[in-house]
Amino acid sequence: MLSNYAFVGIFFLISLSFPVIPLLLASLLRPKRPTPVKLSTYECGLEAIGEIWVQFKVQYYAYALAFVIFDVEVAFLYPWAVAFKQLGLFALVEMAIFLLILTFGLAYAWRKGALEWV
Repeated sequence: MLSNYAFVGIFFLISLSFPVIPLLLASLLRPKRPTPVKLSTYECGLEAIGEIWVQFKVQYYAYALAFVIFDVEVAFLYPWAVAFKQLGLFALVEMAIFLLILTFGLAYAWRKGALEWV
C-alpha cells in the first residue's frame, strides 16, 4: 500500500523540479547589470502627466463582458460540433436553447446600447 504512494511522491518531486531547476539556472547564469532604469517600476505607456486616477466608462466593461460571454459560447460550440453525430436530437435541442438564450441576451444588450462604442 505504501509503495503506491511512493510513485505519487516521486512524480511530485519530478514535477516540482521542472519549474524550479530552470529558474535556479537562470538566476545563476543571467547577467547582473542593474541600472536605475532597470530597477524602476514599469508602467506601460508614457509618464503620467496630471491626474492619474481617471474614471473609465462602464461601457468598456460591458463590452468586455459581452466579448467574454460570446467567447465562452464558442468554447461550448466546438466540442458540441465535433460530437454532433453521436449526441442526437436531445443535444441539438439543448444547443438551440443555449443559442436562443445568448441571442436574446445579445439583442437586449444591443437594444440598451451597451455595445455602442462612445
